Amino acid sequence: MISAALGDWLSRLESRHHKPIDLGLERIAEVLDRLDFVVDCPVIVVGGTNGKGSACAYLHTILSQAGYHVGLYTSPHLRHFNERVRIGVDLADDTSLIAAMAAVEAVRQDTELTYFEHTTLAALWLFQRARLEALILEVGLGGRLDAVNVVESDCAVVTSVDLDHQDYLGTDRERIGFEKAGIYRAGKVAICTDPTPPRSLLQHVAALPARLLGLGGEIQIHVQDTVWECRVAGTVYPALPWPALRGRHQLHNAAAALAALWSLRERLPVPMAAIRSGLATTALAGRFQVIGHAPLRILDVAHNPHAARALAANLADLPPSGRKIAVFGMLADKDIEAVVACLRPGIDYWHVAPLHGPRAADRSRLQSAMQRFACAHTLHDAVEEAWRAACQEAGPTDTIVAFGSFHTVAEIMAAIEQNG
Repeated sequence: MISAALGDWLSRLESRHHKPIDLGLERIAEVLDRLDFVVDCPVIVVGGTNGKGSACAYLHTILSQAGYHVGLYTSPHLRHFNERVRIGVDLADDTSLIAAMAAVEAVRQDTELTYFEHTTLAALWLFQRARLEALILEVGLGGRLDAVNVVESDCAVVTSVDLDHQDYLGTDRERIGFEKAGIYRAGKVAICTDPTPPRSLLQHVAALPARLLGLGGEIQIHVQDTVWECRVAGTVYPALPWPALRGRHQLHNAAAALAALWSLRERLPVPMAAIRSGLATTALAGRFQVIGHAPLRILDVAHNPHAARALAANLADLPPSGRKIAVFGMLADKDIEAVVACLRPGIDYWHVAPLHGPRAADRSRLQSAMQRFACAHTLHDAVEEAWRAACQEAGPTDTIVAFGSFHTVAEIMAAIEQNG
């Protein structure tokens, strides 16, 4: 639980700017310059429609197990804002975050900053003072105009390119690919583990120019019975354990992390023991996260069609058992119908509820999606109620999967913490 003082800061920042999302680097660059920000360690920036959080988690765990003091910035958070800023193996504490917020405010002057811009600057202020040996920054939205892109990186990763945030990034993969590719830098390594990257991304890399490490090109994955192998530009990472994060797509995210480590191997040498241990122990809440058995209970933050397809594949890979029961809630600005269409074939019954907050899809919108695809369902007033109903209904051989948003998972986590 965050302190009242930090909560006050966050509430103030949420209401200050006239737009919750206002892409662009001019404002944040001005304030970053006033903070005299300098980073003197390798910086890895990770973007992508899905998978970027997983790739960041692998990088952080592997580098930490190799003995490096690492900073990690991610978004959004699930339960507490502190999850966004990790220094070493610890989350930033409230006192440090409040000091960082105040430091940004002290030099902001008349520059208007969004919530994300102000909090990103606060994180960078903390990282500058932490004597880091490596810094990992996750893109919030898009890439080219995202606040994180104000920092010059030594290596940039795009994990996947698909449809999401179309109001800001464009309505097709080519336009979105161009925005994602904006994190790449001339003369640096550009990594992409999307199996079919948009032409716009490839053209941008060629125009910089940058060295592209792409899946199926200089990044190769070879799966064996109980282990897998990754090749990056001729370097072989053999006999790797299956990633601790579940799902066949996690091999792509793990390979993205290995390619980034390869690109920085002279500055950040990492022994194979740290790589194997890191892959096997990386933890990230809400990514096909199993939280109970009999019935099997799974939390997943899937909130767009690309992530929904991955979730559907993961559910299909489970051993045959009883029914699949969904607990489902989404935000109104997401493609609810497309997500339902992806999961409908594998779900036997849906418990549906609106989320809290102004961006939540209301009951009628959710009901419309259920009716369009003839999904057997019950409509509830709250996600906690939907979760409780699913748990009461499920038998020991059934599977409950909660998905649709970070908010869906967060509300269930809060209910479990409070009620058990």
